[in-house]
Amino acid sequence: MAQYLALTYTADVDWWAPEQAEELAEYRRFGVEYADRVKASAVLHPTATATVVRVEGARGGPVVTTDGPYAETKEALTGYYLIEADDLEDAVRIAAEIPAAWGGAVEVRPVIVAK
Repeated sequence: MAQYLALTYTADVDWWAPEQAEELAEYRRFGVEYADRVKASAVLHPTATATVVRVEGARGGPVVTTDGPYAETKEALTGYYLIEADDLEDAVRIAAEIPAAWGGAVEVRPVIVAK
């Protein structure tokens, strides 16, 4: 089976807040239903906790950091699933079951497995 990274883009919220309980339950349901296909997953903290890192020039140049998200958007990268699928069509079918796809977006990308 091939591996695909399913990046979730949703509203930038605190997933542990009480008002997110119903939607979080849907993500847990997905995790249980696809436990045999999901090899790793994580929820990211809100983008306000992000630090953007840049190196000026090239390797060895000055390191510049910026607090907060890279860009203001309606939907932010909020998590991921590493899934195993037969092919892209199968990966898309599984990604369509991730709750992020219902009101946000899920980006599916094949993973290059090092040999």
